Order: sequence, then structure tokens, then C-alpha cells
Amino acid sequence: MSVAGHTVAHMARSLLDTAPGGRLALDDATRAASGTGTPVQLGLDELSTALHEVTFVVVDLETTGGSPAGSEITEIGAVKVRGGEVLGEFQTLVNPGLPIPPMITVLTGITNAMVIEAPPISEVLPAFLEFAGLGRGSVLVAHNARFDVGFLRHATERMDLSWPRPPIVDTVALARRVITKDEAPNHKLGTLAALFSTAVTPDHRALHDARATVDVLHALLGRLAPLGVTHLEDLRTATDPVPHKRRRKATMADGLPDAPGVYQFLGPAQEVLYVGTAVNLRRRVRQYFTAAEKRARIGEMLDLATGVRTVACATALEAQVRELRMIAELDPPYNRRSRRPEKRPWLRLTDEPFPRLSVVRHLPAGLMGSALGPFTSRVTAALAMEALQEAIAVRRCTPRLPLVPRPGASACVLAEIGRCGAPCVGGQDAHAYGVVVAEAQAALSTDVDRVVEVMRARIRTLSDQLRYEEAATYRDRLRALLGGARRTERLLPLVSTPEIVAARRREAGGWEVVLVRHGRLAGTAVSAPGEDPMPVIDSLHAFAEAVPAPVDACGAAPVEESELVATWLEQPGVRLVSVQDGDVPLACPVRGAGRHAVPGRG
Repeated sequence: MSVAGHTVAHMARSLLDTAPGGRLALDDATRAASGTGTPVQLGLDELSTALHEVTFVVVDLETTGGSPAGSEITEIGAVKVRGGEVLGEFQTLVNPGLPIPPMITVLTGITNAMVIEAPPISEVLPAFLEFAGLGRGSVLVAHNARFDVGFLRHATERMDLSWPRPPIVDTVALARRVITKDEAPNHKLGTLAALFSTAVTPDHRALHDARATVDVLHALLGRLAPLGVTHLEDLRTATDPVPHKRRRKATMADGLPDAPGVYQFLGPAQEVLYVGTAVNLRRRVRQYFTAAEKRARIGEMLDLATGVRTVACATALEAQVRELRMIAELDPPYNRRSRRPEKRPWLRLTDEPFPRLSVVRHLPAGLMGSALGPFTSRVTAALAMEALQEAIAVRRCTPRLPLVPRPGASACVLAEIGRCGAPCVGGQDAHAYGVVVAEAQAALSTDVDRVVEVMRARIRTLSDQLRYEEAATYRDRLRALLGGARRTERLLPLVSTPEIVAARRREAGGWEVVLVRHGRLAGTAVSAPGEDPMPVIDSLHAFAEAVPAPVDACGAAPVEESELVATWLEQPGVRLVSVQDGDVPLACPVRGAGRHAVPGRG
């Protein structure tokens, strides 16, 4: 068997073995550099480099003042370092084009005479950017980075240059995280240099200060390492208020694959505490140990967790389906969503001489085209039923009525106000009531035009009369009805089709292939870039899960799984490879509920 075939076999068998069932938080330096408060740097969480492999460019500037708007750079000093080894240094005075204030000269020792022959910033800045390589993976480091980055970015904008948007590390912020007041009264560079006994004493000259900052950086990283800050991505959250005990557990993500899949957090007895899915397992698990995770319940889980177990998947769809099935099988205590998928309610007509609407938990597969659902809850199904009853005079009483009215039967108040034809007392015979049933059956077949028209008219009338609470009730009923009808239209063709094979081209090349049977993911695989995908598809057929036609509607898989499959099939670029036709065409009706907008809650 080919390599592709072995891959398909493994993935298909894995599926068979499974039980059925923000925005970056940027630091102050970056925000000040942008001048807008919007993200301007690459996300450190997109990188996966151990800190000893990172190239840091530690920079320090001397200037004529404190704001880039009215001051200029007088000196640039920088040190490029990786793994504790100095790769290069950059130092030059800069002619600011304006007099240096006396107080600045006293502070830095830089005089007007010293910079008169120095090159202007228009010559210095391109050379510095080339030295730093900030657009080629280097990380920019500064002590109080807001100041230095602000001046550099302002200068690039004035020169119509492109700011490379490097990752930025501020040693002041790192020091605040690990240096206590007992160790140092403040976090100034001179104070930290004395604390860590740096080889160079900072003296407000750019290169000297940059050299001192290098030693401070290394000392701070040494203190952060036991807290779990071992990779470049960790620096983005190194200053977050995460308990040390929890942050140290970030090493659980070490060695996890950069691939889609499912992860399980394990407890002290190797019990499964939580199941989740990710497009990148290593990155997602690491995010749990940062301040980005704010859920108290999940924090409790992380404190209990002793390890992580992962299952790498060929595709994101496979990972999502595996997650659902694992949650259904294992019932993890910290999963709140999608726990133990249950039978969803349906709305149908009863089978009796004078049918009525009924909410049921079980629906035969053959009746799915004449019922609405599945609904998210029994309450939602009841709201949809009330919408139909408002527009169609189907009886609402629950007793089973015979063809011939019982002697002494009496009509209810709905008959007295003209909301029911009263077949219970002979007000309607079977033929006359059959017209009403036909209207209800049409609506249950997703032809809801008349119901929508009636409900919207009543909502408008109530709103015009300022009866907003009553209008909201009708709005909720209409929303429930359309939601159930839309779900029927979406799932009926999918679950009624014995087999669908579809493919989507991957960004990295090759094809992502899925095989679906009666709405259940039976197999998935990927073909290598440049290779013919048909052998992979043939192997997928051979090893995919056999799924018999279900007895109940949506019975082959939980509704959540079928909706995941439907979402995948609806993506742009998905192509149908083959379809084994069923009783229902693989399409949505032209006059279906999808034509109507679902009202919001506003």
C-alpha cells in the first residue's frame, strides 16, 4: 500500500475507534510607538523559538528631549546578541539639526561640538535598520522601550520608510515582574545594573547603556526561566499576572505538535479533566498558562492538571469531530459546552383523525421532511409551535379526538373567539379540518411564507401601539420558527444522503478530503502537494467507517457533528467528488425558510 494509503487507513481506523457521540495584548511601548493604540507588531505567539536561539537587538538612544514630536536623536547605540554571544555592535552620534539643551549636555556629556560633524538621522537610520535586521526575525529590546521605539518609529515615518514592526521586549516591564522592592528600590537601568553587577556601568551614553541592558536582559531571562518563560512566545505574556505555579506548567506544551488536533488535560489520577480542539496544538495549550485565560473554572482545572495528552489530526474538521465524540464518551467535568449530546426536540403533527402540533424527542427518519427541527431545546420548539398556532387554526387541545364527536362534548374558549374550528363538537368535519392540516404541513415542510407574513404583521401592529413586550414575544416565536426551519433545510439533504465525498485545496498544497455518510464523518485524509488525490480517495473509501441508514432522524451522528460537516461543505472552494444520491436532493428549497431574515434580539 502507498504511503498515502497507510495514512488514510490510520486516520479512518482512529475515527472508528472513537466512541460516537483576540487581539494581541500589546505592551505600552508598542502602543506609544504606533501613536494610535492599535497593534503594530507581529504576534509573539506566532513564533516558536527557544530564547537561546533568538537574535535580540538591544538599543539605547540619547536625545535632545523627552518627546519625538519636538526633540531629535543625538546618539544611537545597539548590541546584537544571540545565545549570550555578542554578534555585533552599532554606535554613532547623530546631528540633531538643532541645539542640544544644556541640561541634556550635563546629563549625557554630548555637546553641540561633538555632533556638528556627525551624520544626520536620514543617513544613520537606514544603516541602523540594516544592522538590526528587525524585519528578518530579530527582536528589539530596550529599557523603557516606549521612549526608544517612539523616537525610532517617528523618524521612519518622517523619512517615508517602512517600520518593520518587530517584536518588542521592554526590560522595565520584565523587571517589574521579577524584581521585588526588597531587592531594588526602583527599576531604573542604573539600579538594575548594580543589582546584577553588569560588566558595563550605564552612564547615559548610548552604547554603554545598551551593553548594560544586555546583561540586565540576560539576568531577567534567567529569573523568568523557572516560571516557564523559555520561548520567544512566552515573553508576550511574561508580565501577565499569572500565578507562578500555573505559569511553570506551561512546559506541558513543550514537544506538542504544531498541527491540528484534540488535547486532553489530565488530572492526578490520569483522569480527563477537559477536552479541547486546536488548529495548532502546541500554541493553544501554551495559551492556557497566560493572562489571556481569564475563566475562573478553567483556572481551577489548570491548577489540578498534571499533564496533557494530544491526538494530532489530519484536518481541523477531524479535530472538531473528535472533540465532540470524546466529550460525549468521557464527560469531562470542566467541559460545559457540548457535554453528552442529547436527542434534540422536533415539531410535527400527531397521527390521528384530527392532528395537532406536538413537540417530540424521537422522529422516524422518514418523517424528517414533514417536521421542523431539530431545535436547540424544548422551550425553543414550543415557541415555534406557538408561532404556527398563531398563523394556522390548528387545534391546541391535547385529547385525541374521534372522527365522530362524543356526545355532550363542549368547545373551549378558543372556539368561542374564533381561533379554532372546534372539530371536537362537530364545528369542522375531517375534510374541512384537512385544509387546516395541509397549511400546517406545508409550514412543517419549511414553506413558512404565510406564517412569517402573519407574525411580522402582528409585530408591526403591536410596535405601532407601543406594546413592545408583546411584540418581543412574537419576535421570539418567529425567531424560533425560522431557526428550526433553517436547520431542517440545512441538515435534511445531508443526513438523507448515503455518501458524500468532497475535497478542498489546502493552502500548503494538496487536497483535504472528507467522506460523509448520513451526516456523519466517516473518514478524512489529505493528499500530498503535487500528487494525484484519487488514490487517497480510493483508500479512504476502503477504510472509512460503515454507517448504516439511521432509523431516527439525524440518528447517525449528533446534530452538532452534522452541523460541523455542513459548515465544512459550505466553505468556498469545496468540490464534490462523488455523491451517492438519497431520497432528498442535495440542495435547499427555493421557497424555503432561508429566504427570510431571522429577527434579532435588539
